[in-house]
Amino acid sequence: MKLEINNQNLFIEKAYINGQWVDADDNSTLDVINPVNQEIIGHVPNCGATETNTAITAAAVAQKKWKQHPAKEKASVLRTFYDLICSNQDDLARILTYEQGKPLAEAAGEIAYSASFIEWFSEEAKRIYGDVIPGHLHDRRTVVIKQPVGVVASITPWNFPSAMLARKVGPALATGCSLVCKPAKQTPFSALALAYLAEQAGLPKGLLNVLTGNAQAIGKALTDSDVVRKLTFTGSTEIGKMLLKECANTVKRVSMELGGHAPFIVFEDADIKAAIAGAIAAKYRNTGQTCVCANRIYVHQDIYEKFSAGFAREAGKIQTGQGFDPSADQGPLIDEAALAKVEEHVADAINHGGQVILGGHPHKLGGLFYEPTVIKNANDEMLLAHEETFGPVAPLFSFSTEEEVIARANNTPFGLASYFYTSDLAKSWRVSEQLEYGMVGLNTGIISTEMAPFGGVKESGMGREGSKYGVEDYLETKYISIAGIDQ
Repeated sequence: MKLEINNQNLFIEKAYINGQWVDADDNSTLDVINPVNQEIIGHVPNCGATETNTAITAAAVAQKKWKQHPAKEKASVLRTFYDLICSNQDDLARILTYEQGKPLAEAAGEIAYSASFIEWFSEEAKRIYGDVIPGHLHDRRTVVIKQPVGVVASITPWNFPSAMLARKVGPALATGCSLVCKPAKQTPFSALALAYLAEQAGLPKGLLNVLTGNAQAIGKALTDSDVVRKLTFTGSTEIGKMLLKECANTVKRVSMELGGHAPFIVFEDADIKAAIAGAIAAKYRNTGQTCVCANRIYVHQDIYEKFSAGFAREAGKIQTGQGFDPSADQGPLIDEAALAKVEEHVADAINHGGQVILGGHPHKLGGLFYEPTVIKNANDEMLLAHEETFGPVAPLFSFSTEEEVIARANNTPFGLASYFYTSDLAKSWRVSEQLEYGMVGLNTGIISTEMAPFGGVKESGMGREGSKYGVEDYLETKYISIAGIDQ
């Protein structure tokens, strides 16, 4: 299939190893499917352990040279990479829409978001500072320097295939690391397109490798390798736990951005109109398929009916359609398993007394499309009160006190994102401090930015991505004690 893009060089059906575009050793391939219509977009190599080990070796050789490059040189390459992403934004967005299904405007937003990480870390490359600590003896000086971790393994998801890769590639390259990347099987072409642009930006061969194919075989080779010194993973908590166990054998550094189950709390003193707008943005972005989506919307009993009516009215304006339809606000779910989970959660909610006031059915478009859905009278017995739905379903819970809602919001093993709306300054501080989440959105439903640390607590992961804090996950701290200063 030939994609309708201007720069056909961006659509690549090869893996990228040591600066070469290659097939799998056995020439086997995997189909990549458009979730809108189930048509085959293209094919990618079905790589396994052998190809992965080749990439690791190349990455190790390249990293030894790259870490010696002056910070300004690394920054310059990243800046050129950023410029190329921006100049190819339209084509990159179209590739993303083809393989992931999100509306084209939303895909273009993701590409801009991706570029922002490359730009940010191009600047941070020049700001990796150490310390000189006052000596503890007369003839001693204590110096602390920061050095790159080394070879980094990156495993990224299908819901934001461009952004999640850029969020890892940026700090890794800025600090002097190299990468072996495994994109999701559903969305490999976005990663391969970025690798092509990195090559065009002048990135030396071997520094960035992109492997498509068998997730288990590639992942096992990455975690078993004693050359790979860090694994960064964005995906489900279940897979994250498995990778953590496998990384323990070689005591790798790990960054884990795992599942979420975000509460969205609306207090009685909130600006209801603003809270509705924030909840719509937090819930239905990417068809509800984000780890920071509002999964449980708690509304104070005094404003519950007013909020519910207004929220359903606004959710009813969301237009569902294929990604290249300019009127579409929401695309399809990613696959049959995702659709089945949404249907299960809705059916279970109804069985537990929930009232569907909007949607509640597969969309008339058929396939993997599902209606934007709102459920009133949600309660804590429902599956959606405990599991991440990952779809366009908004359950509305009622609460009466601040203490009650904080306890319910925190009653989960997850701790990624949370949101709440209030006009009370004291409550703003209290609730922000008491929510057991790595990120809190106060009077906003959108919290992601390259300038802030993204990450969770509890079973939502460890480490932070983005901002100055995101650099630290790719650096080792080395202490040097210098003796014999006094003569």
